[in-house]
Amino acid sequence: MFARDCSSRGTLQTVTGRWGSLVLIALGESNYRFNALRRRVDGVSEKMLSQTLQNLERDGMIIRTVLEAIPPKVEYNLTPLGRKVADQLQGLIELVETNMPAVRQAQAEYDQR
Repeated sequence: MFARDCSSRGTLQTVTGRWGSLVLIALGESNYRFNALRRRVDGVSEKMLSQTLQNLERDGMIIRTVLEAIPPKVEYNLTPLGRKVADQLQGLIELVETNMPAVRQAQAEYDQR
């Protein structure tokens, strides 16, 4: 992964990026339609969510399903691979959230210097 042309870099960037990780965690909770997912991942723009979903679908992390309705509706859910990745991200998020008091203390000490 340290090689410049390593094929995993793009996927790592998508999965660990600001929006990719939040989308995967949200889809780990439930299947979502686009606007519901946008509300769940507070702060993401429509454009960024669309790009993130396309990248995650391309990498085999999510499935985009067009529901038969008028107008057509689209739902997103995790693939088995996406579920594995989301589970790992959830563990990382729990580790970070549990240690936020130490992080805030380190930030305060850094800011004082």
